[in-house]
Amino acid sequence: MLKIPSHQVAGHHASNGTRGPLIDDSGLFYKPLQGGERGSAEVTFYQEFTANTKIPDHIRKFFPIYYGTKLMNASDGSEHMHLVLQDLTLNRENPTIMDIKIGSRTWGPDASDEYIAKCLKRDRETSSARLGFRISGLQVYINEEVGFYKPHRDLVLKSCVDDVRLLFTKFVSSAPFEGSDQGPDGGLASKVYAGANGILAQLLELKAWFEDQTIYHFCACSLLIMFEKGLALEGGSPNAQVKIIDFAHVQEGRGVIDHNFLGGLCSLIKFISKVIEDHDDHKIQDGDGQ
Repeated sequence: MLKIPSHQVAGHHASNGTRGPLIDDSGLFYKPLQGGERGSAEVTFYQEFTANTKIPDHIRKFFPIYYGTKLMNASDGSEHMHLVLQDLTLNRENPTIMDIKIGSRTWGPDASDEYIAKCLKRDRETSSARLGFRISGLQVYINEEVGFYKPHRDLVLKSCVDDVRLLFTKFVSSAPFEGSDQGPDGGLASKVYAGANGILAQLLELKAWFEDQTIYHFCACSLLIMFEKGLALEGGSPNAQVKIIDFAHVQEGRGVIDHNFLGGLCSLIKFISKVIEDHDDHKIQDGDGQ
């Protein structure tokens, strides 16, 4: 039985008259192919990436598993081709998720002047031009009573640097912050961002590959970071994970390092490291860290 993903934080949402991703109970994610060359380009990327023997196994884990394509019926009765991918939130209970578009430039070398102007305007209006990345959407699990904090997409995209820093703190808050005078505490920063299996360690592993790989240029791709707050609050592993998604604009690397993605990735690593540092300093000032 197909259904609309309950944990989608960015992109087009399936609704009456609008195509969007669907999932089933077997762990599959069905993504409608984008129009024009974008859809075929993403299929081509998945096919080539899956068959490419030069991709190390420890890097493949950062990409969704590809199961091919499938022609499916839309709500209006028409048929449309879908990518069949791994459902990244399968078996996750109340996942906290952030979608981050990487790169200070979000268009490919073959883009039209009109499309470049559109992307350039968006990059300058968001944090992309200044930080090398922008948050496209997020949801933060608060508790069973409150549910999720899920700010509107437009509010997230218009975030300035200080707003972005606040969202990264909210992302790992250990206590409810909506309506609170104290705001988010960032109490799970060390557990989620730091540590051997934390977000930061995974980003550094990706960075090491991007410092050498010249196979692809990942234009306008996103990083999906997620964890399970309930497990973290209970003292267990938060099951933090990083995935790269959205490959409609990937280009051949032609022997050149992908400086746009690498630069955005380095900026994100520096940004998250500062969030951890600020939280650790705050703990020491409060007398919690001796």
